[in-house]
Amino acid sequence: MIESTIQPGEPVEHQGIVVTPLFPRRTPAAVYSTLADALPLGLRIEEVSESGSVPELAVHNPTDANVLLYDGEELLGAKQNRILNVTVLVGAKSKTRIPVSCVEEGRWSRRSASFDTAPHAAHPELRRVKAERLAAAPMERGAAQADVWEAVRTKSARLGVHSPTGAQADVFRSREGRLEQLERSFPLQPGQSGALLGLGDDLCLDYVSRPDAFARLYPKLLTGYLLDGIERLGGKPTSPDRQRGFLESAERAATARGESPGLGEDVRVSGDGVIGSGLALDGELLQLCVFTSHGPEGRLARPSTRS
Repeated sequence: MIESTIQPGEPVEHQGIVVTPLFPRRTPAAVYSTLADALPLGLRIEEVSESGSVPELAVHNPTDANVLLYDGEELLGAKQNRILNVTVLVGAKSKTRIPVSCVEEGRWSRRSASFDTAPHAAHPELRRVKAERLAAAPMERGAAQADVWEAVRTKSARLGVHSPTGAQADVFRSREGRLEQLERSFPLQPGQSGALLGLGDDLCLDYVSRPDAFARLYPKLLTGYLLDGIERLGGKPTSPDRQRGFLESAERAATARGESPGLGEDVRVSGDGVIGSGLALDGELLQLCVFTSHGPEGRLARPSTRS
């Protein structure tokens, strides 16, 4: 799946953080826009009712385009801030409900009628925890919630951040200047459609089929990467062998396909030290995110010796 879809570029390393651009091997077929594109055109994400429901939100897409809502994107406002549990493709002129987790434990009061998009996505450590918990209980609504709250609390404590409402967004705001400095070292490459983050032995892969969509998502994802990265500055950079082993493990991992809340098929990836999810439509892989697993799957496979 990965070898036939994704081509790694030249890694960029800065202070022990490694970001490798990924490029598509195929010309994309599916056409879609992103949340950042669609919100100004009238797309709305709201609580499902006046009383609300923590693990799901309602999306109304009145636009003429399908809209890709990306795993880990943070939504600000309404009764409490949330993140997307998985990537969902919302059909043009449609309404649907999407699975989410709360990243603001101490608030349940309406701040706005609908949600806005944050300038960041959840950091990979939190997204990995969420993916592992959802894999363990795929049919349970809100399965990852306690683990997500614990990940937000732990990150806040390590960075010495106090948030009145336990909001992940406050952790990002506390390091805004430092994150902006680091972001300049990892510019978007022409035609780039994904990224492979390396922080020592921990890796995170993000990919979408369209470079134009990734260009809109990359600033959010990169900010999330670097919130983890600032805790690992000056560490030993991820080796090429480690990257190769991760990609090979992801290639060999078992995949399971199921119903998506929106268009296409939900894809779950698990095995040999990796965990992740994706979205496929009409045989095309639209999106994929894979993380180094800290769960029971075990160590990454040994990389091959091929160049």
